[in-house]
Amino acid sequence: MEATQIVLASRPKGTPTQENFRFEKTTLPALQDGQVLLEPVYFSVDPYMRGRMNDAKSYVPPYQVDAPIAGAVVAKVKESKSPLLQPDDMVLGLLPWASQSIAPADQLQKIDTDLAPASYYLGILGMPGLTAYFGLLDIGKPKAGETVVVSGAAGAVGLVVGQLAKIQGCRVVGLAGSDEKVSLLKKEFGYNEVINYKTAGNLDAALKAACPDGVDVYFDNVGGEITDAVIRNINFHARIVLCGQIALYNEAEPAPGPRFLPIILTRSALIQGFIVSNFSKRFPEGMQQLANWVKEGKLHYQETVIEGFEKLPEAFLGLFTGENKGKMLVKV
Repeated sequence: MEATQIVLASRPKGTPTQENFRFEKTTLPALQDGQVLLEPVYFSVDPYMRGRMNDAKSYVPPYQVDAPIAGAVVAKVKESKSPLLQPDDMVLGLLPWASQSIAPADQLQKIDTDLAPASYYLGILGMPGLTAYFGLLDIGKPKAGETVVVSGAAGAVGLVVGQLAKIQGCRVVGLAGSDEKVSLLKKEFGYNEVINYKTAGNLDAALKAACPDGVDVYFDNVGGEITDAVIRNINFHARIVLCGQIALYNEAEPAPGPRFLPIILTRSALIQGFIVSNFSKRFPEGMQQLANWVKEGKLHYQETVIEGFEKLPEAFLGLFTGENKGKMLVKV
């Protein structure tokens, strides 16, 4: 049985390019007891994958050169040699970028497509939604009336963070990279103010105008100069949720930046990094609450869906140029 897979051809230096990926044919082995044959339906592309392209120690092992890229995938079961799954079941798993794959049934999560569309399990009911839920509520601890600032506000996580903050009764300010995203966040996702950081000029002044009472919670998806500016505007006892640093992922050398720890010190602020898997034992709780809010109409979502297995590298690279509004997915 033949399949096409996408492997890491070389480790990128700086921003990845198409040359770092290679398509190749592979022959799948015979299905063994306890395994299922899968046909992918949706592939997730996520910023954290950039870190796995480096040969560096992190919270997940690096991708290996000449081995398939892997990530979160929603797939349909084509054949099964396991009592756990039947043909046509829809599942979620960490799977290779391949046109077909074989996986142990006990390492896959069967999903309910009557509860929500299949793609939502890679977005609002998947890693991005859970990241927003636990990061904001457990670390940010927003209180009604506080000001919450979100960078990368139009991304997969940011869209959910802003809405969760509104549910908690907060004033929500976002940072995004285009006027189209600014309009989307204000009109469809309830953000009180949104700053286009590419055209704002003086970010400090823009933040002071958007946050006249200062910043109580900062959900940081971006890092870099945006974070430097937000931290200069934090309040006493502010909480900074360190979720992502996409502005820095492609830098070959660490860029010198403002040393903001004196501000953290003098304003008695908390800054905490986290990985969503820290909360893995509570995933069912998070998924249930997010699903309830979706059903109640309190949470809305947006996806950027690119069609075609061959478009996976292009979709991934688009994350670093802001091509996505909401979750970036590739549909097969």
